[in-house]
Amino acid sequence: MNLSDFDYDLPLDLIAQTPLKNRDESKLLILDKKTGALKHDHFHNIINELQSQDVLVLNDTKVIPARLIGTKKDTGAVIELLLLKELGSDIWECLSKPAKRLKEGTLIEFSPKLTAEVIQKCDEGIVHVKLIYKGILMEILDELGEMPLPPYIHEKLTNKDRYQTVYAKNLGSAAAPTAGLHFTTKLLDELKAKGVEILFVTLHVGLGTFRPVEEENVLDHHMHSEYYEMSAEVAAKLNEAKKNHQKIYAVGTTSTRVLETIAHKYSEFKACSGNTDIFIYPGFEFKAIDGLITNFHLPKSTLLMLVSALATREIILNAYHEAIKNNYRFFSFGDAMFIK
Repeated sequence: MNLSDFDYDLPLDLIAQTPLKNRDESKLLILDKKTGALKHDHFHNIINELQSQDVLVLNDTKVIPARLIGTKKDTGAVIELLLLKELGSDIWECLSKPAKRLKEGTLIEFSPKLTAEVIQKCDEGIVHVKLIYKGILMEILDELGEMPLPPYIHEKLTNKDRYQTVYAKNLGSAAAPTAGLHFTTKLLDELKAKGVEILFVTLHVGLGTFRPVEEENVLDHHMHSEYYEMSAEVAAKLNEAKKNHQKIYAVGTTSTRVLETIAHKYSEFKACSGNTDIFIYPGFEFKAIDGLITNFHLPKSTLLMLVSALATREIILNAYHEAIKNNYRFFSFGDAMFIK
């Protein structure tokens, strides 16, 4: 499987730079994964595509305002850190820019309240830092940090909440689970009223999201691991749904990775937590989900490979070409697709 098999041409003006005024007014491309048949709609009408007793599984992770701009204490050089995950005792794994200016012992000052000391340099711009602060760290990050928007978004985000889902709860992500950005509280309430079961898992999005695939042979790509958890209540409801042949739809590739990780590990759903580096690409046997609500993904990305595994590469690329022809908006703040 070659990386070039997952490439497509995208006009730059279709990369969404800002969220729509109303979350649920994005376009929705509905794709039959078996036949490739397509239907155009708007996201708020997804209620018409879901039946009573269907199960929707969403990722309730919450994004940390983890992008920090500071200066080296000794030279005043500007340094950017992106906090990826806490390793324990206020030590964090970070992406740094420019990494070549940093060495062990470097102090980076963000404000009188927050300083970082580099304690280890790793490969690919990764550093481990010790955060030194006065007060409550998450309050300081809320005040100083910016949302870690992907590099293809050049507009400033005026409202931080628009890079959070309306149900975001468990703080810990370095990026939003963007398929969930289309849901409003009202739409979720309407789905519940129809009899759709809404369940939550957690996956904290980490380094894998920011790392492109560079190996031409896809199977040589190394996935970074991300923390996930599922509660006993959710596991029991999912096992019951499977037993009753109810459809289980994941909202986003992150929810998919949690569900498939657990189903492959235990052959059922189970209360658990841990780290997953599951890599889903064509040929993968899905054991957990029947379909997926997702955004349109970058060319040559592991996420494009995941959706290609659920349908086929040909069906997905044809759907993407159709979306481009119809001026769909792509990537994080873009439009949605329902693969069913």
